[in-house]
Amino acid sequence: MEDSQIVELYWRRDENAIVETRRKYGGFCHAIALNVLSDRRDAEECVSDTWLRAWNAMPPQRPKLLRPWLGKVVRNLAINRWEKNRAQKRYSGMELLLDELTDALPSSQTVEKHMEAEELGALISAWLRTLDADDRTLFLRRYWNGESLKELADALRETPQHLAQRTYRLRQALKAELERNGVTL
Repeated sequence: MEDSQIVELYWRRDENAIVETRRKYGGFCHAIALNVLSDRRDAEECVSDTWLRAWNAMPPQRPKLLRPWLGKVVRNLAINRWEKNRAQKRYSGMELLLDELTDALPSSQTVEKHMEAEELGALISAWLRTLDADDRTLFLRRYWNGESLKELADALRETPQHLAQRTYRLRQALKAELERNGVTL
């Protein structure tokens, strides 16, 4: 079923909207939540909460691209859950990803001093647009979707070591671009 048809089901308040969303995007959403949380039960709860958020958001929202819209919702829910669990010292999956990005991204205190978070997001988005499609996809799959190097290596038919080098070079390039634009790291 096309995304526009699924969105239309939400707008008509047809419960089949959730069935069709789960059928088409359940695996995608579950993978994102699991990559952030590293716990199947918590990931399943985030995915269920995603369906509820979609139901409550449409209407009035009418996303043109349902996959990225759902991806953002489930990722935000998973990060919120991760932060709550992190306070309880239960998980380390997302901490590894954040540690990898530490050298490339400024601290939140520095960002608040020098620019709004939206400006930083715009700089990162502009930098992503300068990358070739393969590097952009790798960066987003690693740091947005939270996929492991092993998963990426299997999907891209490359070695994890090669992908580790590529992601390191991408982080260094991001760092250089942010510094060039006056972001203090």
